[in-house]
Parts: sequence; structure tokens; C-alpha cells
Amino acid sequence: MRIGIAFDLRDDYANAGYDEEDIVEFDSIETIEAIEAALLSLGHKTERIGSALTLAQRLQNGDRWDLVYNSAEGMHGFGREALAPTLLDSYGVPYAFSDPLTLTITLHKATAKHVVRDCGIPTPDFAVVETPGDVERIALPYPLFIKPIAEGTSKGISAASKVHDPEELRKGCERLLARHKQPVLVEVYLPGREFTVGILGTGKQARVLGIMEIMVRDGPEPEIYSYQNKKNFDDRVTVRLVDDTAGAEATRLALAAWKHLGCRDAGRIDIRCDHAGNAHFLEANPLPGMHPRDSDLPLLGRMKGMSYQGLIEQIIRSASTRHAFQSGQRNPL
Repeated sequence: MRIGIAFDLRDDYANAGYDEEDIVEFDSIETIEAIEAALLSLGHKTERIGSALTLAQRLQNGDRWDLVYNSAEGMHGFGREALAPTLLDSYGVPYAFSDPLTLTITLHKATAKHVVRDCGIPTPDFAVVETPGDVERIALPYPLFIKPIAEGTSKGISAASKVHDPEELRKGCERLLARHKQPVLVEVYLPGREFTVGILGTGKQARVLGIMEIMVRDGPEPEIYSYQNKKNFDDRVTVRLVDDTAGAEATRLALAAWKHLGCRDAGRIDIRCDHAGNAHFLEANPLPGMHPRDSDLPLLGRMKGMSYQGLIEQIIRSASTRHAFQSGQRNPL
């Protein structure tokens, strides 16, 4: 197949003056090279497209691909991850990963929590702070956890994200509102184990790749999988595969959330346990990072004996099968 690769390149935004935290979700050149090398090794032809803005120009000029590997995150607004797949849907071009609706719902963490809670999936009680005055209406039990409502890669999460009283809550929300220019998600802090569940496939074909427990070592930001802890992963974080009762429950919950949210092809669901060990949905990651060494999904794959090439193959196979079924055509693979 001729596969285009849509992506936002971190270096492009750094050269435009954005700071490190602003662009942490975007792909490094190493990631794009690894994806492309895996696709080429599988016998596909590749073409680097770039961002959604470049994609729009290419589509308008008549360019088409058999499939687009979509890794374009976008920069602005709650619909930023949906921009590239919306364009591809408009022109009838097949692509890997989730559709615009799912990407928009899951990016806005409160909306994702509403959806899964309405489906009977437990998630910590929460509220949304849009202005500093909203803090006065919060009636949740402390400690609480605060984070930007529509960011990934632990952006905006630090030791100060765990708050113990109204004054800490007010100061923390004011800080996040000023820094990230978006509402703040406030949720009940869960003190138990934290997992990320890797999932491959779509709908009834979805299956768990593996479940990984995340354990933050003692250090400057204990207990919290913060931006700095994630940035210094090798020194501050320990991970392990899980195969116990808690892991089984987290797996069941994650797979249910994946299906209810309409996630496709590959990604992760993050789970945390309460004081009694009961698993709760935290958030979904349907557009997963794919750095061959640093990103969680490839790491899970390696821990389960799946090569990076094998992981990319599974993603392309899932997307191709899904599109072939939707169009009534024979699977091109």
C-alpha cells in the first residue's frame, strides 16, 4: 500500500518559538523515522505528509493515499486532534486510529468521564473549573487532583496537582487557568495502584496487548506521574507487567471503556485504584505516542515480546481490515 504519514513535528514548533512543554505531545523526528522504517520493512510505500494544515493543501491539490497513518495532534482547541481525520473523512481517504468524534471526546477529559460513567464504568467524582470563581462551588472530599482538561503527556501535572484544602485548590486552579488557557479538571484523588492498559483493535475485535503498572519512585514529585517524572522516566519511574486480580479488573474496565468510547486500532486506557483497590477509569489515549523507546505503547509491546515493527503491522492491519469492511472491499492486505 501507499501510506501517508500525518504528524506534527516537534522541531517545527520549537523553531517557531514554542516552549518545551507546549510541544511535548508532538512527534520527534526519531519517531517519524521509526514509523516510516517499520512501514517500509512491511513492504509498503511511504510518504511524509506533515501537519493537518499541510494535509489540507495536499488533499485540495488532489493527492491521495491508500491509507494515512495519522499521528497529527494539532495545536489549538478541543477539536485539534480531530482536524486531520475530519479532513480525511471529507475526502474519503482511509486512515489509522480513531475518528473525529472519539478524538474530541477523549481529549476533553471531563466529557470522556461523563461518557464512561453513563455506561456504568467507575471513574473518580469530578468537577470542572472554568473560572477562578468556580472553585467556591467545589464540594468534593479532599485530597483532590487537578490538571488541564485537554492535555496529554502529563502536561500541567506536578507535585502541586494534589491539593489538600480550598486554598491549595484555588491557587492551583488559578495557576493552571493562567498557564494553559483552558478549564481545569478537578477529581477525587485515588491513592491506589496506577496502570496503563495497551489495547489493539476495534470494537468486538479489540484485545488487550498488556497491562503495565506505573510506580513513581521516591523523589522530588512522589506518588504522581507528573510531567517532570515522565520526562525523567528512567530515573524516577519503575514499570512492570501485571498479572493479578487487580490487573484483571483494570483490564476488564479498560477494554469496556475502549469500546464505549469508540476507540480504534491501537491506544491506551489509564486506570487508577482507590483505597480499597477498586479500579477506576482516568483517561483514554486513542492517539498513542509511538517513540520506539520512550512511549508507553511500544514499551508495553516490548515487554510482551512484540517488536516495534510487529506493533506497527498490527495497527495497519486493524485499520485496513476496518476500512475494507466499511467499504465492502476485499482487505488489501
